[in-house]
Amino acid sequence: MSTMPRLWYDDLPTPIGLLRLVADDEGLREIWFDSGKHQRAPQPGWMRAATDPLVQAAQQLEEYFAGTRQHFALPLRPLGTPFQLEVWHELARIPYGSTISYGELARRIGQPQAMRAVGAANGRNPLPIVLPCHRVIGSNGSLTGFGGGLPTKRYLLALEDRIVHGDLFLSAR
Repeated sequence: MSTMPRLWYDDLPTPIGLLRLVADDEGLREIWFDSGKHQRAPQPGWMRAATDPLVQAAQQLEEYFAGTRQHFALPLRPLGTPFQLEVWHELARIPYGSTISYGELARRIGQPQAMRAVGAANGRNPLPIVLPCHRVIGSNGSLTGFGGGLPTKRYLLALEDRIVHGDLFLSAR
């Protein structure tokens, strides 16, 4: 009989609200929003602690929100099907400050007809922000669903755009 890995969690206040970070001893497993579709209460057996994977994740997320980090370097341990893992791996390749469509994401994994399946896998991404599903938009440029809500998706895209292209209003002061 296999034993369940021990899961640790901690909460991180951010400009988009509280994020719940979940990790096992080897890496970050999940990030949950305090509102929207992706929210989750601590589960039986989870322990609140500042383990190394959680401390690293919190530090790098704080740097991301401060505009000083564009790439995450964390041990990740998302659980999913082989197809989901393939989609999530490709999410990590979307450049900071860029967006792509679901169709483009499907083409990048070599399955151009799988746009809906790619959308479903994107919607089940357990590590939003770190695996930047917010950078995937509709083929017409519209913002489509996001586990943290569309205002959060808008905020994340605007944050990255400001860092990449500069904040024009700051230079006018």
